Amino acid sequence: MRRAISAGCLAAMGVWLAAAVLMAYETVTAPQEPTPEPVIVEQAPSPTAETADGTQAVRLSTADGVETLALDDYLTGVVMGEMPASFPQAALEAQAVAARTFTCKQMLGGKHDGADVCADSGCCQAYLSPETAAERMGTEYDAVYNKVRTAVEATDGQVLTYDDALIDAVYFSCSGGVTEDAVAVWGNEVPYLQSVESPGEEDAPPYEDVVSVERDVFRQTVEAAGAVLPEDGGQWFGKAVRSSGGGVETVEIGGVSFTGTEVRSLFNLRSTRFSVTVGEETVDFYTRGYGHRVGLSQYGAAAMADGGSTWQEILQHYYTGVDIVDMETVLP
Repeated sequence: MRRAISAGCLAAMGVWLAAAVLMAYETVTAPQEPTPEPVIVEQAPSPTAETADGTQAVRLSTADGVETLALDDYLTGVVMGEMPASFPQAALEAQAVAARTFTCKQMLGGKHDGADVCADSGCCQAYLSPETAAERMGTEYDAVYNKVRTAVEATDGQVLTYDDALIDAVYFSCSGGVTEDAVAVWGNEVPYLQSVESPGEEDAPPYEDVVSVERDVFRQTVEAAGAVLPEDGGQWFGKAVRSSGGGVETVEIGGVSFTGTEVRSLFNLRSTRFSVTVGEETVDFYTRGYGHRVGLSQYGAAAMADGGSTWQEILQHYYTGVDIVDMETVLP
């Protein structure tokens, strides 16, 4: 799928500029991005909540205040919000465990006043309430709910740890064939968030994409960040450095060094694994994957599940060296 960025489109995006953009690699087609961004920081444990019947609860920050939900009810809403219910059961189960792990870590010291999590996927995890899910899914709701709830209950209480501590169980839509090291994206070396192969994603809608930016818009954007572009478009891009996962770490444009993450944000790219061609009228970015590409690939999980892998095998593939334990062993 080709997406175009014109001057009017760029203004509407309200893009930010920082010091720094790309060069050479892949090819091209199209969407859904989940993402909890990791907070790779140890925090002091705080008391966790319980429902009236004594089951584990989670405090969800909403526009109307803080809502206390049974953990399994919350996780059902998260999995419905984060992963297509058409995915194989083992993939949904892997997603449920990743979501439970992320949630439990937030319970031990999240960043929300009086709450453990929020419903913003850019901050925590997407969450669909039963009412919202029913409205969106219509007659499909009961079947979707039952399938997702089964995945949550089949993995009851299971979480991921490394060195006896809950991990940052980050996940994303599609890797484009290989995941990324945490250090390449966020600058923190995390032993369980290493680059791994993610085969079987080739038919996923987000596997490849192309974004075309008008040359004048591209020039305006990078020159606002300090770059100086000559008339010859073939001279616009200099040295590029790639990570082991194929993502662009840094690239020189017009004498200025940009990070791959900055380029992704500036031009609304699906990932940092991109290449570029400069044409007579447009600068074309070709991407693979969708999301930060660190941790669990959802489309990769679906491919592994289709191949017969269990949820345990999926998670231990994408999170290097982790253990699967009951959450009661790590929650106060």
